[in-house]
Amino acid sequence: MRNPQREFDVVVWGASGFTGQLVAEYLFGRYGIDDSLRWAIGGRNPARLEAVRAGLGPDAARLPIVTGESSDAESMLALAGRTRVVCSTVGPYAKYGSPLVAACVKSGTDYCDLTGEIHWMQRMIDSHVDAAQASGARIVHCCGFDCIPSDLGTWFVQREMRTRHGVASPHVKMRVKGFSGGASGGTIASMLNMMDEAQRDPSVTRAMNEPYSINPKDQRSGPDAPERMGSSHDADFGEWIAPFVMAGVDTKVVRRSNALLGFAYGKDFRYDEGVLMGAGPAGAIKATAMSVGLAAGMALATVGPLRRAFSGRLPAPGEGPDRATREAGYFDLRFHAAHPSDPALALRARVTGDRDPGYGSTSKMLGESAVCLARDDVPADGGFWTPAAVMGEALLPRLVERAGLEFSLEPSS
Repeated sequence: MRNPQREFDVVVWGASGFTGQLVAEYLFGRYGIDDSLRWAIGGRNPARLEAVRAGLGPDAARLPIVTGESSDAESMLALAGRTRVVCSTVGPYAKYGSPLVAACVKSGTDYCDLTGEIHWMQRMIDSHVDAAQASGARIVHCCGFDCIPSDLGTWFVQREMRTRHGVASPHVKMRVKGFSGGASGGTIASMLNMMDEAQRDPSVTRAMNEPYSINPKDQRSGPDAPERMGSSHDADFGEWIAPFVMAGVDTKVVRRSNALLGFAYGKDFRYDEGVLMGAGPAGAIKATAMSVGLAAGMALATVGPLRRAFSGRLPAPGEGPDRATREAGYFDLRFHAAHPSDPALALRARVTGDRDPGYGSTSKMLGESAVCLARDDVPADGGFWTPAAVMGEALLPRLVERAGLEFSLEPSS
C-alpha cells in the first residue's frame, strides 16, 4: 500500500464546484464514511464545503473538510502531504491547477483529474515528469468522459484482439453512436480559457493541433495526422461520419497510452474518432451540416469579442445539468479494430454509460479512478500516466461493477 501513513486515502479537491459535488455525492453513496475508504472534501471556502456536506445528509456529519488556496504553493503542499490521492475538479486547470500538480509531484502523492486541456497537460508533463518519476507520484489526467471511454475502450478491444488472434490492431476507430446530456459552466470556462491562451500564445495552438503533442518528448511523431474537420464515409461502419468535438483530446490520450505501454498497439498504430450520422444521402447531408456547424462555431470562438459575447449566454462556472437530465443521459460508443492481415478477423466493441457523459457518468469515473489509485494494487512507478496505461486491468472492472459502464464485443457480422 502506497503512503499508508497518510491521514486520508482520497481528498476531493474543489468539492463545492458542480462536478466536485457530484463526485462527493457518488463517493458518499458508494463508500459512506468508514474505514474502507478514508476520504475528505476540500476547497477554498469552508462555508460552501459545509453546505456540500450538509447536502449529503445527516450521516455525512463526520466527513472531514480540508481547506486551502489553489494559488498558494505551500497550501497545496500541505494538502498533498495529508492524502494518498488528490482527486481534483478545479478548472480551468491551466488557471488553477498547476500548483497542486507540482505539490503532488513533490510529495509523492497520486493525483487524478478530469481536464481536457491538452496544452496544460503538455506543460505539466514537460515540467514535472522527471520529478514525478523520482518521487513516485502517479499523475493521471483525463479521468472523465474525456478520456476514459476512448482510452479504456481502445485498451479493451486491443486486449481482445491479442487474446483471440495473437496480434495488435494497427488501426482502431471510435465512432459515437449516441449520447445525451447537458453542458456545465466549468467545462465551458475551460474551453474559453483555452481559446484565450491560444490567442496569446501560439504554442497552445500547436499543442492542440499536433497529433502526438502529449507523447513522451522523444516520441512525438507517428502515422496519424491532425483530426479532420470535414465529413466522410466510413466503409467499415457503412455510415457517414462527422467530427467529434472531443477527438482532439481523446486521440492524443490514446496515442500516449500506446507509447507508455511500450507501443503495445504497435509503432504504426493509428486511431481516430467521429460521430455516426447515418447511411445514404440523408446521412451525408447530416454529416456535412454537423461538420460545417462545428467548423463555424470554432472559427467564431477564435474571435475574442465574439467569444466573450457568446460566453455571457452560456452556463457559468458552478452551473450544470439538473439531476433529471443527468440521470436520463447516456453514451454509446463503438470501436472497430482492424486485423493487420485479415479483414474477416476485425473486432467490433461497444462502450456504454448509464448517465449523461459529462457529469453523471464523469463523476463516477473520476471517483472510481481516485479509489483505484488509493486502494488497488496498481503496479506502476511514478510519472505522468493515462488511465489505460496505469489502471487498465484494475479500473475497467471497477467501472463495470460500480460506475454503470459496460465494455463488450459485438457479434461478428
